[in-house]
Amino acid sequence: MWQAPDNLIHRGQPSRTAWRVAEQRAVHALLDDPVVHHDPVALTMLGADEAQRLRANPFSCNDPMSRGLRAAVVARSRIAEDELARRVSMGVRQYVVLGAGLDTFAARNVHAAAGLKVFEVDHPSTQRWKREALATAGLATPEVVFVPADLERADLMATLAAAGLQLHEPVFVAWLGVTYYLSAAAVRSTLHAIAQSRAGSGIVFDYRVPPMQLNLIERTVIHAVAMQLAAQGEPWRSDFEPDSLVRELQTMGFTDVVDLDGPAINQRCFDRRRDGLHAGNAMHIICASV
Repeated sequence: MWQAPDNLIHRGQPSRTAWRVAEQRAVHALLDDPVVHHDPVALTMLGADEAQRLRANPFSCNDPMSRGLRAAVVARSRIAEDELARRVSMGVRQYVVLGAGLDTFAARNVHAAAGLKVFEVDHPSTQRWKREALATAGLATPEVVFVPADLERADLMATLAAAGLQLHEPVFVAWLGVTYYLSAAAVRSTLHAIAQSRAGSGIVFDYRVPPMQLNLIERTVIHAVAMQLAAQGEPWRSDFEPDSLVRELQTMGFTDVVDLDGPAINQRCFDRRRDGLHAGNAMHIICASV
């Protein structure tokens, strides 16, 4: 697959895919019924002009590719935040959002009263953009610690510890829509680091399966998306074979590893819908414990 010479984020520009993901979260509340992932501040996060445009014509983001992306986005967010709620009920009070992009959880922290502290890790260029967007939208994030880091190079746990993460306490990590853009080595390094967390910790992350595991139509669509992203400066860099990845995670020390494929995601998030919204087979979601 052709790739752009360099990722635009490494050239100091904010992530364009982060904007598109945020846009789909906002459109979900305008178009889809029932709502899978409730995000009451998604529109606000995008700014007044964009919010007005989407309210006037949300169908501008309802082509087949957008619907597929939206299903993936809201499913993984719902699953991650459901798992977060379970972990909070078990006593976890530290939440790390890796590659946060324009994620809005910190602005609507439903576990703030329980003392949940949020750490958002992202590349410095995207994080600066995110903080400007929050300020412009007037969204307060009192319980969040912004941690600039490049996951291709950073010592994740040392960086988080320097920002205030208590390594002797359990932590829950959400890593959504990010592994695609990292090298396989960086993904494995990050997972190894998280596997050293305190017992009681957990992670939810998504990943891309090899194209040859998809049917011809899905491969064609995924190839078109990959080419588009590479041309925009954010090429996909990794995919993983599910059974092998699960075994790797278990070897690293993760337990209760659950790999959700397309049918499992659809049964959990999109069962018996009248609007036909559903996830494809290219994305899997893993939930695991430490």
